[in-house]
Amino acid sequence: MIGKLSGLIDSYGEDFVILDVRGVGYVVHCSPRTLQKLPRAGEAASLAIETQVREDAIRLFGFSAESERDWFRLLQNVQGVGAKVALAILGVLGPGELASAIGMQDKAMIARAPGVGPKLAARIVAELKDKAPAFATIDPVAARLVGEESNGAGKTAADAVSALVNLGYGRPQAAAAIAASLRALGEDAETSALIRRGLRELAQ
Repeated sequence: MIGKLSGLIDSYGEDFVILDVRGVGYVVHCSPRTLQKLPRAGEAASLAIETQVREDAIRLFGFSAESERDWFRLLQNVQGVGAKVALAILGVLGPGELASAIGMQDKAMIARAPGVGPKLAARIVAELKDKAPAFATIDPVAARLVGEESNGAGKTAADAVSALVNLGYGRPQAAAAIAASLRALGEDAETSALIRRGLRELAQ
């Protein structure tokens, strides 16, 4: 199995690059994000590789970082997510952004990827929510406020999040702002103070 390739960029296709490694051209499929990071033809490049062996083909998938490859593998553990959809998601969200979106249960962020509908996005965040913290630092207070357990959080903070949501902000963004406000003002802060501070956080 191939885990890494280093060579010269030979040419580009719509969703792949041909990497010349000592005279052998490897067709490596990449996300749009990874393709944009690669240099021009004739220049050196190195990619982390995921090799997938099927009955009718062997396909190579390339990533600019091992963390991106880890997410590629992890996403395909979700029913309905194959290599094409996983690459589409990674084309829209970097590893850190993806981990944060899942940790914050931000289905809308995941659904921005081509081919990912609301139901599949909900399944992804539900099935991978326990794995996201291993890939990024996520504010546990914000995660608690944004999730279904928000009723178990302090009522003051939950009310402040609801107020920001009513003003048109997304729940993940509102929860992050109120979590930051709680750190700054303390757990005893009043709802109105949290809302004012939260609005300042969102305006930054």
